[in-house]
Amino acid sequence: MLPSDLLIYRQNGETVVPKKLSIDRRNLSLASDRIDCFQEYVGKTQGELDAKLAQMEGDSPDYRVRRGLAHILKNSFSTFEIISPLEPQTLRQKVFAEAAATGSLPRHRSVTLDAISDNLTTELNRKVSRTEIEKGLYADLQENRILTEFDPPIADALIHRYNLSQVQGIFYRASNIVINAHRNDPGEYKLLFRYLKLFQLMAYIEGDSDTGFTITIDGPVSLFKASTRYGLALAKMIPALLHVSKWSLQATLQQKDPYSGNIKTGRFALESDRCNLVTHYPPGKPYDSMLEASFAKSWAKKKTEWRLEREVDLVPLPGSVMIPDFRLVHPDGRDFLLEIVGYWRPEYLKKKFYQVRNSDVNNLILAVSERLNLEKAGVKFTDLPNRVVWFKNKLQPKAILELIET
Repeated sequence: MLPSDLLIYRQNGETVVPKKLSIDRRNLSLASDRIDCFQEYVGKTQGELDAKLAQMEGDSPDYRVRRGLAHILKNSFSTFEIISPLEPQTLRQKVFAEAAATGSLPRHRSVTLDAISDNLTTELNRKVSRTEIEKGLYADLQENRILTEFDPPIADALIHRYNLSQVQGIFYRASNIVINAHRNDPGEYKLLFRYLKLFQLMAYIEGDSDTGFTITIDGPVSLFKASTRYGLALAKMIPALLHVSKWSLQATLQQKDPYSGNIKTGRFALESDRCNLVTHYPPGKPYDSMLEASFAKSWAKKKTEWRLEREVDLVPLPGSVMIPDFRLVHPDGRDFLLEIVGYWRPEYLKKKFYQVRNSDVNNLILAVSERLNLEKAGVKFTDLPNRVVWFKNKLQPKAILELIET
């Protein structure tokens, strides 16, 4: 993402309009030049790279666009490393300690470095040259870090990433966001809700899978104390939203007027059909755990009429949702939901069993690991739903089939 000083937007009344680059010859050339520059400077210092980028920027009036593209390449596609024979701080201590014994560095510099070279050659059991020591002495400074790897994107992918970053920056100053996720594939909801949890966003969820969901999220400036970290977390959620097929978003912003210094309200809206944004987040993993993957693999080997489907139902709860791991469907129309609980953290168990007790479903099966410390989690056996299957190391399909066929 981009820092605040590289965000570019204009006001249209209360509506905030972020800067977006079109995929045209000029912008593709601009992106390609910076990608080529990074490739050329692999193995060189960040200071050398920054100097070259500044030279390419010159006195161009669109310097913030050029810096923004470079910022994305530097933070998302590049690896900078500290290259030093020892951790630089330790190396400096050794050099200064030797200089204190030998004499001041300007006069006895060569003698001091030669002594450190000999000591490190013996200590590390390899030849350590004076040049290596000189380069490593302050290798931990930002400008001295080495660009060791660069994974070059194609030019249009960099422009898409830039456009997305400009939109993400809008949410740094959001006070309230409302997302209307219309009827979509349940797997898309699952991925979105997983990212909401991952980034620890404060969200209130209403609706169901038939009509869609309304997700109300508190913005960073709605907190008692505005949090930069929370604003970044909220911005990171936007690429996950792009995996959902149909949605709309409205955000309320609190912005500081650059002239008067007063806080004024802004508005921002996005729609799936017209946002023209491209996500760089990968689609959801096939399974959340090895336990789920193992169960699905074993089920596929079973000769049964029951069909196993993954994460196709969403169970609405007050202010939230639960998405069971699997659904079991019989040709005669019978179906069951299956939730596998093999995770042991007390907080997780409390939340999971709270969801189960508050879900308005009567076809839910809970597969619970015997290794879980339910007492520590504050979960009583009598509080569990009626359909429970216990397992030790591995959940066997046979246990589930015996339950649903009785």
